Amino acid sequence: MIWPLLRPFVFVQQIVPPGNEESVQIIVNGEERSIVDGSVLSFLESIGIDPRRVAVELNLDIVAKDEYYATLLKEGDRLEIVHFVGGG
Repeated sequence: MIWPLLRPFVFVQQIVPPGNEESVQIIVNGEERSIVDGSVLSFLESIGIDPRRVAVELNLDIVAKDEYYATLLKEGDRLEIVHFVGGG
């Protein structure tokens, strides 16, 4: 039997003392926002977006869903978030 290769999920929590959060300026869907340093996944969760239902482009490159947790946002990044909408 051949076992499939599984990518382990790694949860990284950034511990920052209260009042010492470092914020960065990014552009989200054309609007400037100030955020606390973090990953694409943590940003999506902070604004109440289900990461399974969106596509994310960071600086003109599509971010794979399995890379949301490892992709860190930096000063000046441009993020485009597109929601999938169903219907008929």
